[in-house]
Amino acid sequence: MSVAVNNESGETIDELNLARLAQFVLDEMGIHPLAELSVMAVDEPTMTRLHEHFMGEPGPTDVLAFPMDELRPATDDAEPNDVAPDEGLLGDVVLCPTIATAQAKNAGHAAAEELQLLCTHGILHLLGYDHHSPEDEREMFGLQSRLLAAWKSPDPTVET
Repeated sequence: MSVAVNNESGETIDELNLARLAQFVLDEMGIHPLAELSVMAVDEPTMTRLHEHFMGEPGPTDVLAFPMDELRPATDDAEPNDVAPDEGLLGDVVLCPTIATAQAKNAGHAAAEELQLLCTHGILHLLGYDHHSPEDEREMFGLQSRLLAAWKSPDPTVET
């Protein structure tokens, strides 16, 4: 699995930790070991331009996801002879650390935790998860919470 983290934000972030988290999430989701993911941290003006151009919404946002090859996670009900998940370019997750820092302060946790949440959220978007309906939101946010709890657990085999 190839995870590249590029920090162009001008802020200090833990690129290695985000790469490890992304690797963990992709492994947990059963993504092909040769899949590629890019995580980029950008400043607010860059995020504003991306948000306005691609989403048609004003101002900056916390995370954007740009899927490439529409890779999907392995399913629990896959038969042994089923085709394995494809390798390819998963896509790009773009984070805005200054927005994440403000959100973390409001949520009462560290900025690094907020970046981990946003990175996981962006990866789930790349894998086809969304939160347009209440049912989809429960599924995506539940999965996001389970992945982050497992990531933070001292024993990754412990379910929370």
